[in-house]
Amino acid sequence: MAESMNDLLKVPPGAVDLSSFDPRAKPGFKGDKRRGKRALENLGPTVSDLQERLYAESRAGGRRSVLLVLQGMDTSGKGGVMRHCGGLLDPQGLQITAFKAPTPSERRHDFLWRIERQVPRPGMVAIFDRSHYEDVLIAKVRGLAPAEEINRRYVAINQFEKRLVDGGITVVKCFLHISREKQKERLLARLDDPTKQWKYNPGDIEERARWDDYQAAYEIALRRCNTKTAPFYLIPSDRKWYRNWAITRLLTDTLEAINPEWPEGDFDIDVEKERLAAT
Repeated sequence: MAESMNDLLKVPPGAVDLSSFDPRAKPGFKGDKRRGKRALENLGPTVSDLQERLYAESRAGGRRSVLLVLQGMDTSGKGGVMRHCGGLLDPQGLQITAFKAPTPSERRHDFLWRIERQVPRPGMVAIFDRSHYEDVLIAKVRGLAPAEEINRRYVAINQFEKRLVDGGITVVKCFLHISREKQKERLLARLDDPTKQWKYNPGDIEERARWDDYQAAYEIALRRCNTKTAPFYLIPSDRKWYRNWAITRLLTDTLEAINPEWPEGDFDIDVEKERLAAT
């Protein structure tokens, strides 16, 4: 039996060496960019139907939902995934949250406070553009919190995600893995294209200078928070089309595993047809 996308992309347990993963790889896909884009388009009806079933199930009291977490270096494509994958979904059943630097008000609370306020309601598919992992990535690389606090946060994250799963939320965590060379190429493209310059931040260069530190921080997070309850998936992201297809396939497979059911009406169909005929 062929391996599922979940098996192909799931980060193995134990220590993680990101240099051993090819950011241009195409696990589970044989074909070129043209075929990849067509394959993504072909997933649309299936993932949309599954999402609608999940939403409909919640209208009859269902409590299940999905949380798609997107983490990655600048230019890894979190926004692209939201456009291409999220764009296949019905907006009424979709929650999107982009986590920026915490506000002064948010800093007065525990780091998970603002995250908990955005977890998906029953029947929803939520997408996080960055997440609670920023508090063990940026905070670690920039020294924004002491080591003992960072260690506490790894434990708190695992406990938090287990609570979500126990409450009916399926958590799909994706690390968008790009190469340093591809990031440079994409940053240059932003500078060269007037329609993309708004995406560029001069501070990106300072963050890029910490590349090795960020890779090390990601390796620790992937090791410490890659649990059976909420595993991490590593998405090779140098090829945008593959990244978009792979994450959409993961989401589709996740919804198929949940297998939401259309709820039965709480009324007599024949009676309602008679009433309708009389109008």
